[in-house]
Amino acid sequence: MSNSPYQLQDCSQILQRELSASEKLLWSGQPLGGLRLRKQDAAMIPFSLMWGGFAIFWEIMAIHTQAPFFFKLWGIPFVLVGIYMIFGRFFVDAKQREKTFYGVTSGRIIIVSGIFTRQVRSLPLKTLSEFNLDERSDGSGTILFGPVFPMAQYASRSWPGAGKNSPPAFEMIERVRETYELIRRAQEEAGK
Repeated sequence: MSNSPYQLQDCSQILQRELSASEKLLWSGQPLGGLRLRKQDAAMIPFSLMWGGFAIFWEIMAIHTQAPFFFKLWGIPFVLVGIYMIFGRFFVDAKQREKTFYGVTSGRIIIVSGIFTRQVRSLPLKTLSEFNLDERSDGSGTILFGPVFPMAQYASRSWPGAGKNSPPAFEMIERVRETYELIRRAQEEAGK
């Protein structure tokens, strides 16, 4: 699935607001859209089904028996969390990616994101010590800016606050190797 020229133009316009007078936008893009599975879903899907299944079972049993009113209320938050883990997180993740914009300038990496508030992350190319490429067979993939901690790859960014432990990234972009090479060249130029 490719980004339309209309989407890319919107992306460039959004990123232009973040540029200084001396900066030049070299590349802009967005994550792939729609509902997507991630590596961490291999563990998260079975866990969410067990959690949600138990919470729904608990709530049904509490409602259909003579359980105290407190027990009937006690299960509701767990059912809501279970529903979010089973279904809701996929829609939140898709909405987050729809509102995320990536840019590479002559001096830095820019990530603009946020569903309800605008968050801007800026990484100077001169001080960027490490970035890693994760390429899929279809040419899409992710570029991680910073060291990758072993357990961070299993954190689901669709869970509120979970992405804060993983490094900034250009997630799920098309032609990821081209962008990776462009960043390498831009970093060399910035260092001159």
